Amino acid sequence: MSKDFKSLAKTIIDKIGGPSNIEALTHCMTRLRFVVIDPNLIQAEQIKAIKGVMGIVQNENQCQVIIGNDVSDAYKACMTQLGTKTASTETVRRKITLKSIGSGILDALIGTMSPLIPAIIGGSMVKLLAMVLIMFKLYDAKDPSMIILNTIGDGAFFFLPIMVAASASIKFKTNMSLAIGIAGVLVHPNFVDLMAQAAKGTEVDFMGIPITSVKYTYTVIPALLMTWILSYIERWVDKITPVVTKNFLKPMLIVLIAAPIAISLIGPAGIWIGTGISSIVYTIHNYLGWLSVAIMGALWPLLVLTGMHRVFTPTIIQTIAETGKEGMVMPSEIGANLGMGGASLAVAFKTKNSALRQTALAAGASAIFAGISEPALYGVLVRLKRPLIACLITGFIVGAIAGMAGLASHSMAAPSLFTSVQFFDVNNPMSIAWVFGLIALAIVLSFVLTLVLGFEDIPEEEDETIMKTESASTKLQVNN
Repeated sequence: MSKDFKSLAKTIIDKIGGPSNIEALTHCMTRLRFVVIDPNLIQAEQIKAIKGVMGIVQNENQCQVIIGNDVSDAYKACMTQLGTKTASTETVRRKITLKSIGSGILDALIGTMSPLIPAIIGGSMVKLLAMVLIMFKLYDAKDPSMIILNTIGDGAFFFLPIMVAASASIKFKTNMSLAIGIAGVLVHPNFVDLMAQAAKGTEVDFMGIPITSVKYTYTVIPALLMTWILSYIERWVDKITPVVTKNFLKPMLIVLIAAPIAISLIGPAGIWIGTGISSIVYTIHNYLGWLSVAIMGALWPLLVLTGMHRVFTPTIIQTIAETGKEGMVMPSEIGANLGMGGASLAVAFKTKNSALRQTALAAGASAIFAGISEPALYGVLVRLKRPLIACLITGFIVGAIAGMAGLASHSMAAPSLFTSVQFFDVNNPMSIAWVFGLIALAIVLSFVLTLVLGFEDIPEEEDETIMKTESASTKLQVNN
């Protein structure tokens, strides 16, 4: 039975404070991400009770409504409902605290990167296809077909600064074409060549301002910072330019001010920040070894619960770009993702509730075959609690073994049965056995642990009562 997304969208928007309380709306692979003006208007418990909503995560003025695999349909329905009735684009004044600053940074990073994930995953999988074809000697690495295939897969990564600028321009409410144009400077062949000369010792400056030699392809933070600064430059230039000259003088001044700042200051600073974060993460990995992978595996479901898992996206991309692989975060997800799938299957096997069984089966299949674990996490595990503990244990054990085996990912697609190829090592055929062995272990171990720990089953009557209440509530809203 198909979902009524129009009704779902209307109910969510109403419970979140109405269109006038919504400043912005984006979505990732499973969540609607609202930015609201007044968090006090959000009726969290009532949103959780809406049929079709798996959960809700709130942080300051951010509200994430977990929908599941149908999130794109729910997003379209919400945007249709909102139309032009969303909040004013004027800056909303909020109290500045350390918490609000941290929340703002996290929101900017997640809000910018989430729309780009499909392109990044798509490119990763194409590159993995080329790797497998070469690995099994079906093509030579220098074959034109493989060069073209790798180029197709690499497009999203090489031009990542441009994609980030476009996405961030929506987040920061600035001109997208200007943001793309300035980001394009960072990956322009002439500028890339100039940076290569600077790396060899040639002095490079722009009208007396020295330019630091950095490589911007495959990076996230520089373009993100640049677009944020651009949003302020655009507003300032708009104030000082006469009306009759805005169509040509305003964009010219913006570009002439923003581009030099980007290449001389913001760009290098962004590279240093990104490199610093990566260094911290992988210093911990080098110090703790396999234990860091185990700990990450146990924590991963909790990070997904809070939405913090997307913080690692720039680090993973930059590490794969620099070294060709990532050996801490991605291997830890094998036990976490597949474990959530196995635990869901155990719930489906044991529960007497037919509705919960259907939810658990669908959620388990989503986690195991597609690597999308949030339906399992919110629809089953958090709801029953003890199966979530089974997943945390599984994540630790499987993560420890993955760390000991030295598994690393050549892509950032969510680990699943179909994306297992990303962990194959061309120089180590045994890696294939390790990957499938750990996938099987994660599913079986979480399945068994869930049955051993047990869970308090949800009676059929409770679900029926909830459905009747929701139905009555919907009818009352329609009548009103």
